Amino acid sequence: EVQLVESGGGLVQAGGSLRLSCEASGFTHDDYSIGWFRQAPGKERIGISCIRRSDVRTYDVDSVKGRFTISSDNAKNTVYLQMTSLKPGDTAVYYCAADAPPCDGSGWFLGPLYYRMDYWGKGTPVTVSS
Repeated sequence: EVQLVESGGGLVQAGGSLRLSCEASGFTHDDYSIGWFRQAPGKERIGISCIRRSDVRTYDVDSVKGRFTISSDNAKNTVYLQMTSLKPGDTAVYYCAADAPPCDGSGWFLGPLYYRMDYWGKGTPVTVSS
């Protein structure tokens, strides 16, 4: 059984940093990508960063470029999201999800959100205070 487990969320002041982790288990192959999503209170869930496990190529949406960095430790089957210069607008529940197609742009997020919704973690909350 595939499982994704997020951790690392918490309360942080504006300007601070957090590192989220997404530990994956149960995959029978290595050809998949993992993405980070977030859902702010009262808003839709959106994708923010994704990474290909095979060659660790990444994609970030403009709102987090230069502040958030996605990385992967394949030996630990864990994907990280290093978040810096946090703003109150980053307050959300952060989720990770996996999908077979390679992460190659914003279109990748549509798979886990709308078409292949099988592999999601339960989320970790991040609150950024002003």
